[in-house]
Amino acid sequence: MHLLDEQYTRTPFYGVRRMTYWLRAQGYPVNGKRVRRLLRQMGLEAIYPKPRLSQPAPGHRIYPYRLRGLKIERANQVWASDITYIRLRQGFIYLVAILDWFSRYVLGWDVSVSLESDFCLAALEWALQTGCPEIFNTDQGAQFTSEGFTQRLEKSGITISMDGRGRALDNIFVERLWRSVKYEEVYLHDYERVEEAVKNLREYFWFYNHERPHQALCYQTPAAMYFGRVKCG
Repeated sequence: MHLLDEQYTRTPFYGVRRMTYWLRAQGYPVNGKRVRRLLRQMGLEAIYPKPRLSQPAPGHRIYPYRLRGLKIERANQVWASDITYIRLRQGFIYLVAILDWFSRYVLGWDVSVSLESDFCLAALEWALQTGCPEIFNTDQGAQFTSEGFTQRLEKSGITISMDGRGRALDNIFVERLWRSVKYEEVYLHDYERVEEAVKNLREYFWFYNHERPHQALCYQTPAAMYFGRVKCG
């Protein structure tokens, strides 16, 4: 699973067949059924259709995609959220993060050993202590279509947007965040316990927000852009 996670981060367009072939080339005599099962357990699919960690919960409302043709011009215009797999020495956890599209600022995050929706709602509450977006975009996963999550957004007057099936680039900024988190933090360490992962991720997100310059932000930090201390372009 660790190898699949690393290769998926490098080549998110690989499906079951390519992943199976790649693992065999590394000396692992696996079959396609096992690769498919592990990818499903990790919540990964090839980028077409879009990677999703879950399916919509039965009976839950699916909201329309509202970002088509929208020009991102200011902080708190659009927030987005997604979930990814974080490996431990023995086992794994899930990480959710909420990102401001304009500044790339990480407003809230949380981890969980399961895909129940509580940790996503906890990250949302944390994020709402800093600001309030006009639009909140996610995939159609059960965590984000749950009544608790959508009602919390609607209570704050936030417009809900959800990616359509097969829309691989709808949450591209969050996908880029996952690449940064994994290459710059997760793959450099060997987390033994959940507590260790949380501590390291907390330190990384502080670095990411306040110290790490972003080329797309004219080499400014997300915090500087989000809080309006600088302008780019």
